[in-house]
Amino acid sequence: MPLPTIVPTPALPTVVHLDADAFFVSCELALKPELRGTKCAVGGRERGIISSASYEARACGVYTPMPTQRALRICPDLIMLPHTSGLYSKVSRQMFDLCETLTPLVQRNSIDEGYLDLGPCGLTSSAEIEARVRALQRRLAVELQLPVSFGVATNKLISQIASKLRKPRGFVVVPPGTEEDFLAPLSIGKLPGIGAKTEAALAVRGVKVIADITARDESELKSLFGDGWREMLATARGQDDRAVHTDHDDAKSYSQQETFFEDVADFAEIERVAKRMVDELLPKVRADQKRVRTMTVKIRYPDFTQETHGRSLAAATDLEAPFYPLVAPLLREAWRKKRPLRLVSVRFSNVEDGGQQLEMFAELDEKRRRLAGVLDRLNSGKQNTTVVRHGHQL
Repeated sequence: MPLPTIVPTPALPTVVHLDADAFFVSCELALKPELRGTKCAVGGRERGIISSASYEARACGVYTPMPTQRALRICPDLIMLPHTSGLYSKVSRQMFDLCETLTPLVQRNSIDEGYLDLGPCGLTSSAEIEARVRALQRRLAVELQLPVSFGVATNKLISQIASKLRKPRGFVVVPPGTEEDFLAPLSIGKLPGIGAKTEAALAVRGVKVIADITARDESELKSLFGDGWREMLATARGQDDRAVHTDHDDAKSYSQQETFFEDVADFAEIERVAKRMVDELLPKVRADQKRVRTMTVKIRYPDFTQETHGRSLAAATDLEAPFYPLVAPLLREAWRKKRPLRLVSVRFSNVEDGGQQLEMFAELDEKRRRLAGVLDRLNSGKQNTTVVRHGHQL
C-alpha cells in the first residue's frame, strides 16, 4: 500500500499560536516590576507546589510542579510569590481581548494559550502577517507587561510547536511548504501525544527525531505505532486541517484548565488548583450578569485518557460558596484510578441570565453577592494590591 500523499499547504501562514511565558509569574511581576530578573516562583511556601517559575529560577532547576520545599532547597534564594486571586483570569481576558483587535478568529484554549487565524484580515503577504503579529507581541509587552511567544505557520500543529521553540519572547515563522523540513530535526517528544515514556521507548528502536518517522516504510511504521501509523506519519509531515474556532461569545459555559509540567499525584494540591479555578471563573460569570447551576471536573492522565464528573445545584448562582463543597467529592469521583494526573479542569454550565433569586437565603446571598462585587471591582482595577476571598467564605 503506498504511503499517504502530502496535502498541499495554504498560500500564507495565517495560523498563529500564542503561549504566554511563565504566565502566573509574569502576571505577578507586572504588579511587582522590582522583581524582574530575579529567581522567583508562584506557589505555596509551606505546603504545595510551584505553579509557575521565572526563567531565572528555571535555570537553577526549579520547575512546575516541583514541591515548594524541594525548590527552596535547590534554590535557597528563591523568592516565593503567593497566588493573587482573580489576577490571572483578568490578565488572560485582557490578553485575548487585545488579540481580537487583530482578528475576530481567536480560540482561547486555556488561560495562557490560544490560536489566532488571520485569514479573514485581507493580508496579502507573509511579511505583512509577520509585521501584524509582531506588533501584537509588542502591545502585550507594553500594555500588559506580558511576555508572549508566538508561532506563525499554515496550521495549528506547526504554529503550536513553533511557539515553544525559543521561549521566552519567542517568535518563529514557518514558511508555507517547509513544514516537514521544519519538524525533521526536532526531537520526537515535540509531537503532541509523545510523552517521556513513549519517547524513551521509541529511542530504543532508533526513533529519536521526527525525521526518523518519515524515513520509515509502512511495515516499520505499523510495528511502531500500530493502527495509528497513518495519523502519526501525517503529523510527522506537518499535516493538520483543524480550524481555529471561537466559542466564548454568548458563552454557554465557563471553563478553565491547567496542564502540569510534570504529572501530579497529590490530592490536596489538585483540589487547591481546582478551587483556584472556581475563584477565577465566578467573577467572569458575575461580570456577564449570568448564573450557573452545574459544575463539572475533568481530569486527564498521562496517556491522555480522561474522566469527568459533574453535579448540579438546586438553583443557579453566581457565588463561590455553593460550589466549594463540591470540589473534593467531584475530584474523588473522577479520579478513581489514583494515578498521577496530567491535567485538571473545571467547567460551569447550565448558564442562566441573572435576576432575582427566590429562595430561603436570598437576603444572605445578596449580601455575599454585594461583597463579591466589591472584591471583583477591586481586583479588576489598576491598584497594585488584590483582595482575596479569605477562607472561601463568599
